[in-house]
Amino acid sequence: MKSIKYLMPVLIIIFFSCKQAEQTAKQPETMHPDTSYQPRPYVELKHPEWSKNATVYEVNIRQFTPEGTFKAFESHLPRLKKMGIDILWFMPIHPIGEKNRKGTRGSYYSVKDYYGVNPEFGTADDFKALVKKAHEMGMYVILDWVANHSSWDNALVTEHPDWYIKDKAGNFVPTPWRDYDDIIDFDYSKPGIRKYMTEALKFWVKEYDIDGYRCDVASFIPIEFWENARLELEQIKPVFMLAESMEKDLHRKAFDMTYAWTLWDQLHAIAKKGANIKGLTEGYIAEHVSVWPRNGYRMNFTDNHDKNSWEDDQYANFGDALKASMVLCATMDGMPLVYSGQEAGLARSLDFFNKDPIDWMQHENEEIYTKLFQLKHRNKALWNGEWGGEMERIKNDKMEQVISFAREKDGDKVVTIANLSKQNINVVLESVYHKGRYRDLFSGADYTLTGRDSLSMKPWAYIVLTPGK
Repeated sequence: MKSIKYLMPVLIIIFFSCKQAEQTAKQPETMHPDTSYQPRPYVELKHPEWSKNATVYEVNIRQFTPEGTFKAFESHLPRLKKMGIDILWFMPIHPIGEKNRKGTRGSYYSVKDYYGVNPEFGTADDFKALVKKAHEMGMYVILDWVANHSSWDNALVTEHPDWYIKDKAGNFVPTPWRDYDDIIDFDYSKPGIRKYMTEALKFWVKEYDIDGYRCDVASFIPIEFWENARLELEQIKPVFMLAESMEKDLHRKAFDMTYAWTLWDQLHAIAKKGANIKGLTEGYIAEHVSVWPRNGYRMNFTDNHDKNSWEDDQYANFGDALKASMVLCATMDGMPLVYSGQEAGLARSLDFFNKDPIDWMQHENEEIYTKLFQLKHRNKALWNGEWGGEMERIKNDKMEQVISFAREKDGDKVVTIANLSKQNINVVLESVYHKGRYRDLFSGADYTLTGRDSLSMKPWAYIVLTPGK
């Protein structure tokens, strides 16, 4: 009996401990919410802070100046800075293959040496000096990187032939289904090419202090390669990564920005084919605001080195439409791109494989970009990703011709209205949630929105309003 007497307190403690555990397990879920029901951000990577209100400019060194060199390009840096450019994207600067070369000078994207500098553009020291100068002026530099394929005469062809894709006869092959016979494709099932390419990416960040990459045909390469490369690059410095792709999954851990190709397609169809704006609003913007990761940047553009059919002899016919599209690309959600010469009203496509210098001239495009980019830098509504404001549609009575929307963030606001048609339009805005006094960025005219506002707009006219007189 004595032993039972001493055991009773112990048994009582065990009993109450078990009851307490049972009650805890039965507590309502509201007291211990299941984390699987909590929303989580899709984008897991961290953007460089300096990218929050950035713009990007694609540099075609070969055609930029008569000399086509890094040193000659440096003279344009003050002008680009004044225009509001933050990120300089240099098309590939590496030596170009000679075997199966296209044209007299070849394609930038047929890389002969991933660690070298194309002597056509200058020396390695010239490029280092250019990067340093850009940094001193508050700009950032990203390199165009061609990881999917190389030239036929890259040293890797003889040193590591097993790193390349072969046909059934054991021959090297270009990218299938495309007219790219000056290059041959790597085989990313081989760990060796993954390590080599990652080390080469790190080399330019370490040795030249560049700030990231624009990655050619990024979605042709396994996503886990890019995710690991990003991790290893981030151990050196914060980087900015742009993928030539429109794949959403690339945003999760690898890339800050992808291409808004569908936006280009829709703007092009409106301007050159006479389409109404439903393809833009329902085919692109509706998907963007509903499905696209909130913090995944998209690159908005009207022109780049392989999407430039606004130009040639058609420019005079579509110049006004192009300007309206430029305004949309700078005020919609996304980061605006300018291609070399676009600010000078370049009225032709640049030759890709031969020397073809840009004709530099004063043009209203540069003034338009300057005003838009100054606004983007100071007005948080136009900042990138989660730093900026979401697009809110303002309905009107000409929904197939006039696009109108607002963006707001931390007290800043921008209202964009554009007539994307060849007709003179009288449009009535349902602006009940946007009442107030505004000023147009371009004309300087004052507007007062009262809730139901009538505007007369010429073909391709645009208005960008910010609050205040």
